[in-house]
Amino acid sequence: QVPLVESGGGLVQAGGSLRLSCAASGRTFSSYGMGWFRQAPGKEREFVAAIRWSVGSTYYADSVKGRFTISGDGPRNAVYLQMNLLHPVGTAVYYCAADLQASSILEFPAGYDVWGKGTQVTVDS
Repeated sequence: QVPLVESGGGLVQAGGSLRLSCAASGRTFSSYGMGWFRQAPGKEREFVAAIRWSVGSTYYADSVKGRFTISGDGPRNAVYLQMNLLHPVGTAVYYCAADLQASSILEFPAGYDVWGKGTQVTVDS
């Protein structure tokens, strides 16, 4: 059973908005933070945004600052990503992930312990 389940992806016109959601499924765990990554065809998985529950700090890739907002509910292991002013380069599979070990490298996939299967976001120009 996949520990995290993403939803909210779809097809949107350039300049439009989408809100992604991610929630824990089945397995019970406690996370220190959660994050979003994306992977376009033929490219490596790249960091999008992260949130650390203890201090409420948020982190963003430079490419999405000012357009994307991460939020969530730590006790429920739920995280959301509001994406505004989407660009065609944002077309990718978006994955959420949870940090179970108080990682100091939330900008990297290695900083996370559980992942979802991803949700497709397609931005049409």
